[in-house]
Amino acid sequence: MLRKSVERKALAQFLDKELQVARFRDYCPNGLQVEGRNQIKRLVSGVTACQALLDEAVKLEADAIVVHHGYFWRGEDARVVGQKFKRLKTLMDHGISLFAYHLPLDSHASLGNNAQLAKLFDFEVSGRFGEDELGWLGTWRAGQLPRLAELVRHISDKLQREVLCIGDLDKTIESIAWCSGAAQNMLGSAVEAGASVYLSGEISEPTVHLSRESGVSYLAAGHHATERYGVQALGQFVAQELGIEHVFVDIDNPV
Repeated sequence: MLRKSVERKALAQFLDKELQVARFRDYCPNGLQVEGRNQIKRLVSGVTACQALLDEAVKLEADAIVVHHGYFWRGEDARVVGQKFKRLKTLMDHGISLFAYHLPLDSHASLGNNAQLAKLFDFEVSGRFGEDELGWLGTWRAGQLPRLAELVRHISDKLQREVLCIGDLDKTIESIAWCSGAAQNMLGSAVEAGASVYLSGEISEPTVHLSRESGVSYLAAGHHATERYGVQALGQFVAQELGIEHVFVDIDNPV
């Protein structure tokens, strides 16, 4: 049976429009980063365009890859040497296009990382905060006042990994703020937004002190773990809307 296909340019336009790329000032270029063959029948999605993901895409005979973490980050060495050379050569030798969406994928109202976390954790969304409204606000078990310990267990079970908690586990939870990935610097905004607890992927030394001093608990649930779901949802959406094949590849990452 013949597989449906879409032109590379058409897929780029479809993704850029859906994710409203023009809205964002980002740390990297969003959209098509590496140009491959023109016709795309099989799309692979993954969190980061690491060599392991590229190798899996080659095995799967993918025509394109879509990721959250792509290449060409602000301030990085511009030379195409070492690992950067190997990654780009893998893509170009096999005619595979690379699409990457960073902040636009965090932000998207239904497909984004934060929207998918709300769905996974059964959070009821009540609002958004911070620059580009990247932070999300909500409640868990509306009408109840669960303890922080219950929330930590719930999130750990859903992500299948232990969550690092800064805060009193006996504390009752009224409102929750979250932003996936390395968004620990948004804790101050979550405090201002009135959250009882803030969840992100990573944690740094100052985060601990701000959490303790503000009284807003902090949960570090893993950068990769909190960003597995948006790109997967995006790939499934593309497959549904455009009729091409999609395979999500999860390259394990403990961070």
